[in-house]
Amino acid sequence: TGSGKTEVYLQACAQVLARDPQAQILILVPEINLTPQLEANIRARFPGLMLATLHSSLSEGERMLHWLSAHGGQARIVLGTRLAILASLPHLKLIVIDEEHDPSYKQQEGLRYSARDLAVWRAWQLAIPIVLGSATPSLESWHHAQTGRYRKLELRERAVRDAVLPTVRLLDMERDKPKEGLTSGLLAALRQRLERGEQSLLFLNRRGYAPVITCESCGWISNCTRCTSFMVLHKPEHRLRCHHCSLELRIPRHCPTCGNIDLQPLGRGTQRFEEGLAAMFPQARILRIDADSTRKKGSAQEAFDTVHRGEVDILIGTQMVAKGHDFKKLTLVGILNPDTALFSQDYRASERLFAQLMQVAGRAGRAGLASEVLIQTRYAQHPLYSAVVRHDYDRYAGSLLEERRQAALPPYMYQALLRAEAPELANAIAFLEEARDILPTDAVTLNDPIPMTMTRVHNVDRAQLLVESSSRPALQAFLKEWMALLRAMKTRVRWSLEVDPLDI
Repeated sequence: TGSGKTEVYLQACAQVLARDPQAQILILVPEINLTPQLEANIRARFPGLMLATLHSSLSEGERMLHWLSAHGGQARIVLGTRLAILASLPHLKLIVIDEEHDPSYKQQEGLRYSARDLAVWRAWQLAIPIVLGSATPSLESWHHAQTGRYRKLELRERAVRDAVLPTVRLLDMERDKPKEGLTSGLLAALRQRLERGEQSLLFLNRRGYAPVITCESCGWISNCTRCTSFMVLHKPEHRLRCHHCSLELRIPRHCPTCGNIDLQPLGRGTQRFEEGLAAMFPQARILRIDADSTRKKGSAQEAFDTVHRGEVDILIGTQMVAKGHDFKKLTLVGILNPDTALFSQDYRASERLFAQLMQVAGRAGRAGLASEVLIQTRYAQHPLYSAVVRHDYDRYAGSLLEERRQAALPPYMYQALLRAEAPELANAIAFLEEARDILPTDAVTLNDPIPMTMTRVHNVDRAQLLVESSSRPALQAFLKEWMALLRAMKTRVRWSLEVDPLDI
């Protein structure tokens, strides 16, 4: 992080544009809020050159005009999120994928596709170069680089002179008991930055005030009535909100089960940390950036501009602030509650946590100021944290790949996932069982149908069936024949098939 990837992208663009007066370039970023900063850099480097942006925050009229400028060849550079990979570019000569590891490049609803993989295919089809940039590449891309399928170029130093990677320290919460969710070590570091006039970032990937409210008398908790999830407390709005189906309810005055009026929030989200910090540091200028505080169009960029102008002392944020942003005065990053990902059933969880920690740590010390990253954890001996302390992606990625090889998981195994949705779980399972038996084969492995981890969303039950093969051609040949039979089945179950699933 901070090694100058953007400069590499811009110089590559300059060379392509100089060689071909009609050349078009496609640059993809994983999130909408990363486009303004990169757009400003592109316009500063190539003044007068027509630039088109494509993402879902544009109105339909704006998006159509930008798409037509790309289709007609007038737009020389197209910058966008994953949907931009589907744009018509008649003179495409270079594709750049920034933060190529980011799961946001995978479209999970409707037409399912991976913008990164589609970009690689499109570049191969057109015989043009593609640049995949990341400080923490996905294990699939890292494996391709290790085996020679991709060419690996490394930037081992930070781009700004005298800028060094931040020092990473672990704060053991078993020894340093937290107050309002913050250890004394992190509070002392925050005070030092306030005294020096430097900025601090507290990263917590959990929005809202608290994940759940509970009755300590009878054990009632705020479950969503439409999903197998909890209703999250949003205290400023006086609402309970489900982050999966968007159901909103008023905060109950008393327990619906026993009538107890003493309902307590359980756990901490960004809103609760904001409230606690305001009480501890009343003189500090505190800003929270998450999906709740940036709902209005343009509000996210306005918030980031406030940070860049130095008008914020303590920034509290979710993954929105974790990557791509260049905060010059930021010298402290505090990472709160990362331990939950260590015990996820998702085999990709540790890979994603490592990438997330490295990315958010990279926000500190980008202008040459001495900086540090403090990680609050109850598992200070975990090898993942040791790798983060050493900034050692190479060795940790190697150990994860070896685990995947031994467990026969991607990239050493190829997968497809058949999902089924129905009002009753039994109907979804029955459909998947019929689908499993419709085409007997020895070329692939069809696992038994099981309910999804979050079984019910918006009053719809969901189940899945995993298909695996050690051979990509064998899997594709099976799926082609299987899909035709699935489409011929008469069922009211809604189903979808995803190749190379990210969430199982």
